[in-house]
Amino acid sequence: PEIPYNARGYTTLAELQPILIDVMPKMAEATQELFGGVALGLANDTLVGGAVGPLSFDGSFRRGWINWRRNVAGPYLHPVGFFLYVDMTGTDSTEWKLLKIVYNHQVFEGVDDFMGAFRNGTLRRLPARPDNHDIDWTTRKRPDGPAATSTISPGPRSVSFAGLRFRVDRETHLWDIKFRGERLIYELAPQEAIAQYAGNDPMQSTTAWLDRFFGMGGSVRDMLPGYDCPHEAVFLPATTNTFAGSITRERAICIFEHDSGRPITRHMGYAEGEFGAVRGYNLVVRSIATVGNYDYLFDYIFHIDGTIEVRLSASGYLQGGFWEPSQEGYGTAIRDTTMGSLHDHVINYKVDLDVAGEKNSLLFTHTHQEEVEQPWFEDDWGSTVLQQKITRTFIESEDDALLKFPYNFQGGYSLVNRDETNRWGIPRGYAIHPGYNPVHNTVVGSKRLLDNANWARYNLAVSKRKETEPTSSSMWNQNLPGAPMVNFHKFFDGENITQEDLVAWVNVGTHHLPQAEDSPNTRTNLAASSFFITPLNYFDFDVSMESLNAILLSPPKNPGDAWGYDDNGVKDSNCVPGPCRRSSTRA
Repeated sequence: PEIPYNARGYTTLAELQPILIDVMPKMAEATQELFGGVALGLANDTLVGGAVGPLSFDGSFRRGWINWRRNVAGPYLHPVGFFLYVDMTGTDSTEWKLLKIVYNHQVFEGVDDFMGAFRNGTLRRLPARPDNHDIDWTTRKRPDGPAATSTISPGPRSVSFAGLRFRVDRETHLWDIKFRGERLIYELAPQEAIAQYAGNDPMQSTTAWLDRFFGMGGSVRDMLPGYDCPHEAVFLPATTNTFAGSITRERAICIFEHDSGRPITRHMGYAEGEFGAVRGYNLVVRSIATVGNYDYLFDYIFHIDGTIEVRLSASGYLQGGFWEPSQEGYGTAIRDTTMGSLHDHVINYKVDLDVAGEKNSLLFTHTHQEEVEQPWFEDDWGSTVLQQKITRTFIESEDDALLKFPYNFQGGYSLVNRDETNRWGIPRGYAIHPGYNPVHNTVVGSKRLLDNANWARYNLAVSKRKETEPTSSSMWNQNLPGAPMVNFHKFFDGENITQEDLVAWVNVGTHHLPQAEDSPNTRTNLAASSFFITPLNYFDFDVSMESLNAILLSPPKNPGDAWGYDDNGVKDSNCVPGPCRRSSTRA
């Protein structure tokens, strides 16, 4: 079918100039006073428009809103709150017209109506914006400040990287994590790992492992340089204690910097200051435990923006079952008479956050759909619009803090300090953001996990910190599901958690539906799960912009000229040999 002309959009804003240069110069006096800029259709205009879509419903018309922004680097972050509803129907631009103007929730029928209100003093003006003269914050320029550095000091087991500092104690336990001198986390450590199986045989149908019983820390092995960690990693020893005694593993922990191979931020834009990127360097702390048939890779990945990624990957052998037709639905045949059995892995972490101090509150942020009516909406689309809206709610009781991520991940949870705000008046916080496979246990109510792993029912939970509740599990819980040494649900006894010292208990895991490719060993790229502990209005801007591992490009003044660049003096280093010289001697 033929595509109606009015169903087409536009390639550049210049195509809309016939209507814009007819309207905007007539309001230049007002836009200069209100917004500090004008749009006259010239190359040095200080205001620039941007159209939204869709512009048509069925091709019978083409109308849309033009929103105005300051014409600076990153204009998308510099709106001025001024909107035109224009009719661009048809190919004859002389027929295009302005339908209405909206400013500060006031609707005007045209230029004369708006300018009349501006001149007679009836126009309700927006308050002055403090950032009207600050434009560098939306550029790729590196802010002034100290350069990020990284050092690894194996002696005291203290590590610093790009403003982060923490202490490594034992194999997978981190303490006193600070960023730029402020503590973020007092303790970060795995607590327990369950594996609950299914099958049509006595073994698989009754298996529910709690790996703390076997000693996840005591199961740490020496890692293989160049395979488990890069050759250039720093390796740290750890002494593990098991029923067989104590043993020191010389390469129990590795620490290394990692170029993720992708920028943490970048933009190739349209104006001076918009072209550039920041390299996504990370610091990785890794330990690997072999617990029976499974190998667990524990990764803590520190990003230069203050984000901490906690990732758990699994390898090793499946707990195989005997394959025969009655096992259909409980796993997958991976050989003639061997099956990989369906099971869940859920691993619990303790995250003792201290966000801008020890007094924190639990914030639930979520979005919902709303239908709103505004005076500027047209009959073209009806008098209402469907859109999203954010709702922020503080959870005040422990009883309400056993949590699952919202449907469609439309929101999440964070710990914020309501008494400490950033420059913009927003409470400083850190969000707990789902990463790969944000799962919880599928089977609830099994007598084999009745009360000894209640934490696995949720994505996360938040409780008031107590010295009497140091961990979510015990090695003895494995064989005491009906009367566990630690019953996680008893942590939640109705106490108020508003501006208290709080602990988040966060789960990762996988629903493992085995496949032939799990043979001989499960792959870490697929059997992985993670969560992020990431700044939420903790800073005033993205602090990764301060990294020296960044580049700012300057577009050529003339077509064909070379681009300029500033890489802060940081040059690539590599081990690529120089070109070979061809010998002049013939054999």
